[in-house]
This record gives sequence, structure tokens and C-alpha cells, in this order.
Amino acid sequence: MTTFVKATQAYQQGQRTLPGRYYNAPEIWAEERERIFARRWICVGRSAELAQPGDYAVRTAGGESVIVVRGQDGTVRAFYNVCRHRGTRLCEAERGRLSETIQCPYHAWTYTLDGTLIGAPHMNEVAGFDKRDYPLHQVALAEWEGFLFITLAEEPEPFARAFAPLEGRFSRFNIASLRSAGRIDYDVHANWKLVFQNFSECLHCPIIHPGLAKLTPYTSGENDLFDGPYLGGYMVITAPGGSLTMSGRACAPAVGDLPAEDQHRVYFYTIFPNLLLSLHPDYVMFHTLWPQAPDRTRITCEWLFHPDAFGQPGFDPDDAVRFWDETNRQDWHICEQSHAGIASRAYQPGPYSPREGISAAWDREFLRAIGHAR
Repeated sequence: MTTFVKATQAYQQGQRTLPGRYYNAPEIWAEERERIFARRWICVGRSAELAQPGDYAVRTAGGESVIVVRGQDGTVRAFYNVCRHRGTRLCEAERGRLSETIQCPYHAWTYTLDGTLIGAPHMNEVAGFDKRDYPLHQVALAEWEGFLFITLAEEPEPFARAFAPLEGRFSRFNIASLRSAGRIDYDVHANWKLVFQNFSECLHCPIIHPGLAKLTPYTSGENDLFDGPYLGGYMVITAPGGSLTMSGRACAPAVGDLPAEDQHRVYFYTIFPNLLLSLHPDYVMFHTLWPQAPDRTRITCEWLFHPDAFGQPGFDPDDAVRFWDETNRQDWHICEQSHAGIASRAYQPGPYSPREGISAAWDREFLRAIGHAR
């Protein structure tokens, strides 16, 4: 959703949009699932969603179903949603709460929440069978700013190294301690990359988002991350004490101890490959993207506020939620129109302008990730 005065830092003269096959071809979709979503660190939500032991969520990454669950010891772990007996899915619901075990619905193999097999009916009759040899297959998991990430890679890049460019960058926004006050799920009939590219520029804002353009000029701001897997920067909120809300005013106390300049800025970042992060003075919004097919993307949008805001007079999270729900739907519609046009035989890659430098930089990172670097 961003474009900035220094967008030229990300701009490369002559770069064009991606060829149509990158949005529609089944073979590209297959490569993305294997080379990106099965190897990179994927955001699977917030740690706070799993508040109590036994709370779990089922997520899909790289075509695989994964259970993310908080154990009796308070630790969050991730496992392939596959029974070690005959491969049956263990959990069907997208989220829920387990007691103290995970039990297969087929033949009742039973596991503790740390993945240990403790029950296997009649397997004591099998010579040499040892339950210790059949724990659930674990998936690497890490936490950053209250967000949970998993990777299916057998030898993943260490999370601390992968996220080194973001280390401490957002600490002033107190993200890990913020509480959710709203969540909306969307089903968008467009390729996931179009959503990232749209979020990465605001050249379209005066046309598509007149309400947003009134609150923050699309020519304002500056990038501070303009190459690699993490991209973005800030735009300026014009009204003193304002925010991106239906009223144009802040709807909650500040999310953290923010310096003066941050009190009239909104920061937008793309966290490759499935997290969009928007940092406002009074709330943090994030989107997680779940590609379903070359032409379909599920998106979850959530709004986070300072825990002290809840119960305070005048706290109105809906002021922000309604603003962005309207803006989101405008974006999803134009992304769907973009996808429809790109599917045409008449489509040819078009030139990027300097005001689309972050979108162009995102394309370059995508091509590197999939192994098609120009």
C-alpha cells in the first residue's frame, strides 16, 4: 500500500512486470509451493491465539497440513498433521482445544502434546515395536514479535539469521504485547503475488482509495528497506493526532512509547513470503496470505491494540477495522481485476515507474526465491 519519495532506491531502470505465466501457470504454482512455501519461514499467526495448554491451530504451508499447539509445559510446537500409523489426518478443525493428548480418529494412536506416542492399540503384539520410535514428525518453529513462524525445510536457515534485518527494528511498537480486537477473513480470486505488489505501492491510492489518500498523501514518506525479503517504509499522516480510521482520529492510546516522528507516521512492510505488517501510532494491523491456487488467495487481517486500551472510555477499535475493511475490499477487487487482465492473451509485461520501486524490488526477491533471477 506504499510508495515513497525515495522509491528510486528500489527502482531499476527498465524493469517490467512479471510475464503472465507467473500468475497462471500450474508449473509456476508447483515451484512456488516447493521452493518458497516449503522452504521459507512462513507466518502462521500469533502466539496469543494459543493462550492455554491444548490450544491448537491447523495451518497449510507448502501443501502440507501442520498442527501448531501449545503443550502442557507452555511451549508452542508444530507437527505434521499425519498419524505415524497409517498417515491419517489427526485434526480436522482449523482451530480448537485438545485435552492432554492428540488422538488419531482412525485407530486411536495417541500422542502427548509434545508429539510423543503413548498409545498404539495392539502394537504390543508386534515384535520389536517401540513407541519411542514413532513420535509425530516435528516442524521447525520460531517466534518473533509475538508472531509464530514455521518452515518445512529439512535444514532451514536459522531464524535469527533470516530475520536479522528486522532485529529490534519495531521494538518501540510493543507488538508482542498487543491484543487483538478484530479479525476478518477474505477469499480473493487473484494470485497471491498481486496482493503483495498492490500493498507495495500507493500510486493507485488516489484512484482506488480516496478516503486513504485524504489522510496520508501517496507522495509522502520514505523507504528504509528497499531490497531483499523485507521491504517498505513510512507514509505521513497529515492531521495532528490523526490515524488511518473512519473518523481520521486516533481510536486508541499509543501502542508504545513512540518518538515524536512516529506519532504522525504509518509504516508498511512486506515480510516475504506471507506477512504484511502495518504499524500505526494507535494500532498495528497485519495480513497473512494463504495461497490456495494460482488464482485464489485466502487472507486474514487482524488489528492489535495496547492491552491498556481495552475498557478505556472512547476506545473504538471499529473505527480502524471499518476503515481498513473498506480499503481491503477496494484492494481485493482491483487485484481480481488485475488477475483477470493478466490472464488475457493480450497481456504483456509493462514498465514500472519509479513510484513502483518497492513492487519492482518485491518481484526481484520473488524471482530469486524461486530460482528464476533475471
